[in-house]
Amino acid sequence: MSALPDIDLSAIPEDQRDAVAALLRETANLKEINRRLEHLVAELNHIVHGKKSEKLDEDDRQLAFEDLQIAVSEAEEQKQDHAPGDDTPKRKRVARRNRGNLPEDLPRIERVVEPDSLDCPCGCGQMHKIGEDRTDRLDIVPAQLRVIVTVRPKYACRACTDGVTQAPAPAALIEGGLPTEGAIAHVLVSKYADHLPLYRQSQMLARSGVTIDRGTLADWVGTAAFHLSPVVDRLAEHLKTSTKLFMDETTAPVLDPGRGRTKTGYLWALARDDRSWGGDDPPGVVFFYAPGRAGENAEKFLRGFDGILQLDGYQGYNRLTRPSRKGGDPIRVAHCWAHARRKLKEVFDRDGSEIAAEGLRRIAEFYAVEADIRGCAPGQRLSARQARTAPLVAAFGKWLQEQRLRISAKSRLGEKLAYIHRHWDGLQTFLRDGRVEIDSNSIENLIRPIALNRKNALFAGHDEGGKAWGRIASLIATAKINGVEPFAYLKATLEAIAAGHPQNRIDVLLPWNFKPSS
Repeated sequence: MSALPDIDLSAIPEDQRDAVAALLRETANLKEINRRLEHLVAELNHIVHGKKSEKLDEDDRQLAFEDLQIAVSEAEEQKQDHAPGDDTPKRKRVARRNRGNLPEDLPRIERVVEPDSLDCPCGCGQMHKIGEDRTDRLDIVPAQLRVIVTVRPKYACRACTDGVTQAPAPAALIEGGLPTEGAIAHVLVSKYADHLPLYRQSQMLARSGVTIDRGTLADWVGTAAFHLSPVVDRLAEHLKTSTKLFMDETTAPVLDPGRGRTKTGYLWALARDDRSWGGDDPPGVVFFYAPGRAGENAEKFLRGFDGILQLDGYQGYNRLTRPSRKGGDPIRVAHCWAHARRKLKEVFDRDGSEIAAEGLRRIAEFYAVEADIRGCAPGQRLSARQARTAPLVAAFGKWLQEQRLRISAKSRLGEKLAYIHRHWDGLQTFLRDGRVEIDSNSIENLIRPIALNRKNALFAGHDEGGKAWGRIASLIATAKINGVEPFAYLKATLEAIAAGHPQNRIDVLLPWNFKPSS
C-alpha cells in the first residue's frame, strides 16, 4: 500500500481524523495506480513508435499488446474499485468495444426476469405490462456460441400513476459489457489451459461470425484477473499454513520491447500434495511470477511458512535455511533423489560409466521400497524406511565418499558426485519424516502445463502478463488436481463474484470446495 502523505493529523479535529486518514489512503492508492497506468502506456507507445531496430514482428507485437492491455484493464478496474465516493454502489466501467455485433443466426435463449410482486403500491390491483428492456450478452459454452437475451418486462398500474415496476438487471462481472461469466471463463481456460493466445482466439471467433478484437478479450481477462486475485491470495495463505510443501521454479520467457527480444522471467510454484500418504488437506498449487531467479524471491513468496520444504538443489534456496531468513524461522529442507539420480544418469548416458551405473542401481533400491509403501500412513512409511531404506542410504553414503576419493573433483562425474555430497543432509530428510517424499516429482508434474504454454504461446508479452499467467494458472492447476473441471469452476466463481460474494466467505470459492450444480 502507498505511504500516506506527510500531513500532521494531530492538527485536525479528533472526530474527523479517521475520515481524513481514509481519504489520504485512497488518494495515495489512486496516485500509485495512475503511475502504473502511465508506465504501461509509455511501454505501449514504445512498442508502436520505438526505433525501427527495436520493433517487433507481428506475432511479437500481438503478444506484447495482449499482456499490456490485460495489465491496463486490471489497473483501471483497481482504480475504479478504489475510487473515493459515498456509500452508494460504484457502477463498473462499461465496455464499448464491439457493441451490437452479434450475428442474427446465433441461437438466442430468452430469460425473462419478473419482479417479485406485480401488486400496485397504491393497493388498487395488479400492474400491467407496458414495455420491457432487452439486453444481449455473448455467452460461450464449449464448442457452442450463443446469445443470452435477458428480458425485463416493465409493469404499471392502469388505475393510477404511482410508478413503474421492473426487476433489476442480473449481476454481471462486466456491467453493461458483452460477455457472460461463462464467456470470460472460456477465454481464460483457452488461454491458460489450452495455450491459445488471445489474438488466435479472436481469429477463431471471427470464423464463427463474431468479430471481437484481441483488445476486447484482453479487457475481459484483465477484469477477471483483478477480481480473482483475492481467491489466489487466499489459496496461497491456505497452502502456507501447511507443515510441508514443495517448491520449484521454471522459466517464463517475457518480451523485452526495449531490446526487441525476450528476457527470462520465472514462475515459482509452491505446492501441497499429501495424497501419497492420505493427508487430509486438499492438494493445491500457486504460481508466483518474478522477473528473476534470485533466492530473495523464494524468501518473499514463502513469508509466513515455517515447515518442511521439498525442492531441488538450486543454491538460491540456501538463504531459507539461515537464522537470518526474513518472514519466518529457518526452513527445514528435503532434497530430491530424482535430481540426484538425474545427475548420475547424465554421465551414464554419455559415457557408460560403471560408477554412475552402480549409483543408479543403489538408488533404484530406495525407489523399490517407496513403491511398496505408496499410499500407506506416515507412521508406516517411516517405519519401513528406517528398517529397510536407512541401511541402504548409509551404504550409499559410504560408497559415495569412497568414489569421491578416487575420482577427480574437476571431472564430469566428480562434479555430479559433489552435487550429491553437498545435499546429503537434505537427501536424508525423508528417512526422518513419513510425510516427506523421496523426490519432488509431484511439483514437476504440476509445472509441465506451464512449459507447454511456454512452447505454444512462445512467451508472455510483459512482466504484468507473467503475473496474470501465474494467477490464472494457479486456479486452473489446483482445480485439475482436485478433479474439478476448470471451466465449470471459473464460470461459477466469476458468477459468484459478480453477484457480490462476501469477502469473509472467500474460502468457499477455493477450487477444492467447488460443487458442480446438477
